[in-house]
Amino acid sequence: MAIKSDLWIKRMCQKASLIEPFEEALIRKVGERRIISCGLSSYGYDCRLARDEFKVFSPVTGTEIDPKNFDANSLLDVPIRRSEDGSEYWLLPPHSYALGVTIERFNIPRNVTALAIGKSTYARSGLIANTTPLEANWCGRLVVELFNAANLPVRLYAEEGFIQILFFESDEECQTSYSDRGGKYQDQQGLTLPKL
Repeated sequence: MAIKSDLWIKRMCQKASLIEPFEEALIRKVGERRIISCGLSSYGYDCRLARDEFKVFSPVTGTEIDPKNFDANSLLDVPIRRSEDGSEYWLLPPHSYALGVTIERFNIPRNVTALAIGKSTYARSGLIANTTPLEANWCGRLVVELFNAANLPVRLYAEEGFIQILFFESDEECQTSYSDRGGKYQDQQGLTLPKL
């Protein structure tokens, strides 16, 4: 098994729709506005945080979190804000947990697995992104769990890079893929809550 390069990622996007939409280069500016980078990097792909779905866990509206019987009232829609340069962002309070979704949709081949990891720009700001696997034959938009470990609120910018995906190709196909076993998050289109 080996980590895959930018050339492999680009080929797989062209022939197998690995990532859609796909940015062939690392983007650091939109117009004159600097952004947290997104797009193709040397050995990975930096995903953007979708503007349409972002929720924060709230102790005010929920009583407990039960992953077997999840209460959607445990989550709050938080207002999106606009900064001086026109960037849109959410403010994640200190020691708070949120769920976000990638703009990008993935089609993981049967002999590939991938990992979502946090970007260093956010990690240096106190944000921890849960390391999330993208399993063989999984497809959909990725839901990412985010934790603000800092003592101050952290801005999470919409439609800018927030995680990186690393791809690993095996020398043989797995016996049972995510799709084969009827994975419960197969083909998720947006923020999907925990389910059995």
